[in-house]
Amino acid sequence: VQLQASGGGLVQAGGSLRLSCATSGRTFNSYAMGWFRQAPGKEREFVAAIRWHGGSTVYTNSVKGRFTISRDNAKNTVYLQMNSLKPEDTAVYYCASSPYSGTHDPRQYNYWGQGTLVTVSS
Repeated sequence: VQLQASGGGLVQAGGSLRLSCATSGRTFNSYAMGWFRQAPGKEREFVAAIRWHGGSTVYTNSVKGRFTISRDNAKNTVYLQMNSLKPEDTAVYYCASSPYSGTHDPRQYNYWGQGTLVTVSS
């Protein structure tokens, strides 16, 4: 499975961005997709996950009500719509594929994209 993340950029606080993660290859091995982020000097943290079938989602508390994860099964693409962005959302965002149900644990993900940088200015 190959993952290509895109859509990052510089935005002012309160603004919006939409990240995309295009998948290719042996995608039938993927049961769920997740977004993680890593800020400078911090550990990688879970943001959101979605199952390809059924579309059930899970979010970390800090983004609930602001971020929305979605998927387009026909395009094998997952999105992360980010609204009301805050400076603390600044990080490199990674998409990842999991053969499991999509959890907070990065060890449950076996394929990772290259990351896309999101910078939120105050």
